[in-house]
Amino acid sequence: MPVSAADYADIQGLLRSGYGKLTEASFLLLRIIDRPAACAWLADAPITTAAERDTSRVLQVAFSVNGMRALGLAEAVLAGFSAEFLAGMADDEARSRRLGDITANAPIHWRWGSKKVPDVMVMLYANPAGLSAWRERIVTEAFRQGFEVLQELPTTDMSGHEPFGFVDGISQPRIDWQAQRVPNLDYSNLISVGEFLLGYQNEYGLYTERPLLDPTVPGAVALPQAEDDSSRRDLGRNGSYLVVRELQQDVRGFWRFMATQATGSAAIARLAEAMVGRRMTGQPLVPGTRQIRGVDGSDIALNGFTYDDDKDGLRCPFGAHIRRANPRTADMPGGQQGLISRLTRMLGVFHTNLQEDLIAASRFHRLLRRGRAFGGFLSPEQAMLPTAPDPGSGLYFICLNANIARQFEFVQNAWLMSAKFGGLNGESDPLLGDRTPHPYGASTNSFGIPQSNGVTRRICALPQFVTVTGGGYFFLPGLRALRFMSRSS
Repeated sequence: MPVSAADYADIQGLLRSGYGKLTEASFLLLRIIDRPAACAWLADAPITTAAERDTSRVLQVAFSVNGMRALGLAEAVLAGFSAEFLAGMADDEARSRRLGDITANAPIHWRWGSKKVPDVMVMLYANPAGLSAWRERIVTEAFRQGFEVLQELPTTDMSGHEPFGFVDGISQPRIDWQAQRVPNLDYSNLISVGEFLLGYQNEYGLYTERPLLDPTVPGAVALPQAEDDSSRRDLGRNGSYLVVRELQQDVRGFWRFMATQATGSAAIARLAEAMVGRRMTGQPLVPGTRQIRGVDGSDIALNGFTYDDDKDGLRCPFGAHIRRANPRTADMPGGQQGLISRLTRMLGVFHTNLQEDLIAASRFHRLLRRGRAFGGFLSPEQAMLPTAPDPGSGLYFICLNANIARQFEFVQNAWLMSAKFGGLNGESDPLLGDRTPHPYGASTNSFGIPQSNGVTRRICALPQFVTVTGGGYFFLPGLRALRFMSRSS
């Protein structure tokens, strides 16, 4: 079912835009201290919807499971949300191991999200020089009666770069709002709405589990009708799970390590680019691969590529960050495929790229990223100076997905933290890896760069460049769901 204008008006705007032009942003982590006052504020909060395309100020609101309990939602209702959301990011030791949240990344060290768990996350965006006035308009006496600010997460405008200096925010899936995508087995950047919004069909053609209520539940009649069960009201529809992680980046350590492994600024930059998988400018290391056509028929210059023409990893190493985060794999290896070709590939006959078979199809694990940088900015040249100050910088990694386990947690565990991604051995993500040996003894602190002579250059003893210092799982509800949740009775 295509998304209608009415649906856009029920969707929080973050699903449709990262608000890159609104260069000032701040995220308020809140505890509910007075339920009726909190409900009253939420009922009238000026939430920006996906229908509003040109705005100078944005407000978005998301809830942890604790926050939903504090609003009075019954356990029977909450049981319809995913197990990962209900458990939280920091309260399960097994989950922490899977996510790489151990040793220095362990939740016990976090600034927030473990001992200091927020109920609500209020996200504020504004035009340059407009955030202070926008925050003042939102954080009124009525707001303070309902909420206590546990932590404020300020952001920094780095002009489209992340703290290591690379152009960021390029690789994003395109949401198939109008249900126009024709299913095929090749890689596509156009992804079903249901991968990011609950209440719609996902890439499997199914509906992700979410709370479906009997219409006799007080207030439920105002909720959307469930597409897959017309007798129920859909609390999840037009909502999404919001994953937030505070990532502290050691900018000085990153560039100083590069300088110990290469000589000269050009060679240092090439090594860093090999680990990331893109040039500093954002250009992919594999510009010669086929271009993915945009919905409007245009070529997508920085995001429209696959690794079909780089099967040996000579342009972009197999373990590079962007290749791990999105291997751009299809249901079967790329290329034009007739019936006979498809059958032989399905049967594994004459298969020449067994390495790709080790990686799951990307379309089932896409994330909609909405991150923001924080702290000071140092150029690579500044970071390598002995007197360079610590910029205290990093990234608030923020993503939206409909299935935390299959999307965020899968990417984090199977692709980024795995020491055996795509048949590799002894290396995890060169940027995000925690460098801790896996329980079965595999090391994770090296990085391989395949060479044309068949010998892999091995960079060893990588330090940890990124440390997790906070995080949580939130639910970003649709507008009708938010009004239902904010009923004080």
